[in-house]
Amino acid sequence: MELLVVVIIIGILAAVAVPIYLNQRRSAWRASVESDVKNVSLAIETVSAQSNGTIPISIGNGGKTYDEGKSKLNGTDTEITVSKDNHIIITVSGNTYTVIGFNENLNGGSKMYESAKPHTTYDSEKGTLSTIR
Repeated sequence: MELLVVVIIIGILAAVAVPIYLNQRRSAWRASVESDVKNVSLAIETVSAQSNGTIPISIGNGGKTYDEGKSKLNGTDTEITVSKDNHIIITVSGNTYTVIGFNENLNGGSKMYESAKPHTTYDSEKGTLSTIR
């Protein structure tokens, strides 16, 4: 009888702990994407400052995608780091840019950007960071 009570208590604790753990993982993935988007936007601002306020179109020509790992911003010596399972898309238009970041774990395992899926966007024209959960 005592063993049955112990098993029931462990089952109740597991039923409470597993959803909390899964939510913490999702929060960590979101925070990772947000951090990468902010860091990439700072790198672009650095390149802009070094180029007398202009943003080289090569950085985000046609929506350049950067996957996890270290890489140089296209056409520059500035290095960015994209965290594990994250993907960054940079689009440059004139002297403004947009950085979109998403994590494939939040995106159903897909490495392709879908606007309806969770992602974080930085818009340099508005100076805003927005997150779709």
